[in-house]
Amino acid sequence: MLRILRYLVGLGLIVAAALWFVTLPKPLSEADVAGLTGDAAKGQAVFWASGCASCHMADGAKDAEQLVLKGGQRFGSDFGTFIAPNISQDPEHGIGDWSLLDLANALKRGVGRKGEHLYPALPYAAYAKMEMQDVADLYAFLKTLPADPTPSAEHELGFPFSLRQGIGVWKLLFLSEDWVIQGDLSPSATRGRYIAEALAHCGECHTPRNLIGGLKTSAWLSGAPIPGGKGKTPNITPAKLTWSPVDIVAYLTTGFTPDYDSVGGHMAHVVENLGRLPDSDRQAVADYLAVVPAVE
Repeated sequence: MLRILRYLVGLGLIVAAALWFVTLPKPLSEADVAGLTGDAAKGQAVFWASGCASCHMADGAKDAEQLVLKGGQRFGSDFGTFIAPNISQDPEHGIGDWSLLDLANALKRGVGRKGEHLYPALPYAAYAKMEMQDVADLYAFLKTLPADPTPSAEHELGFPFSLRQGIGVWKLLFLSEDWVIQGDLSPSATRGRYIAEALAHCGECHTPRNLIGGLKTSAWLSGAPIPGGKGKTPNITPAKLTWSPVDIVAYLTTGFTPDYDSVGGHMAHVVENLGRLPDSDRQAVADYLAVVPAVE
């Protein structure tokens, strides 16, 4: 009996050690960004498409103040309250002294500058699909933005969600560079997929989640409860979104629905961001939504 107990304890330790190892952060290397030069003008489009200001500007910021990425907005969830950090160019409290590799690790691997797991409130499960050149362009644009010395606030999370090691398990289950919508898409729908699934991370709000916060991709874009709030995001699959492509493009440009209702909530930021992109990109999103499987 004692021998069996020792065996079980030993096996448990081996399993625990293996789990600890496979859930360690997996950062990129210098080779992944070698030779990349960013273009700030192109990075500006990536910045708006990715919604960086929508979360990292001060709550209620308008016009030029949207480019002061001091953080502080609060985002409620089933796991606690996440507080957007300062990602301005302040070298102490922001990311002013980050390298391109640091930014790429945060966006594509969810790994912080100190090698720690970042919480997926930063939608790196979507950004993981970003092209590395877009990351370099975004980095170049961020370098043109102002610094702000506001310290980042700590997230307000209870145990066990305050333990970051568990995020490694979450990443094993849900962090992937694979596209949700596969198949032979048109060039326009392919571009729309890149915007919707990677940059604009539409699925983060419009797809339901399981008990540990992973997206239920079998119900992709079928609507979901609003985290920490009331109501739910709408189903934007063809089962419910019956607008024409022209209507969708007009909505993403002006914020007005076909029946002249106006966009509200956080979606207003999304429309404002997408409205800064070329018309062809909004058309691409409409073409992508047309090929998403209908989910009732």
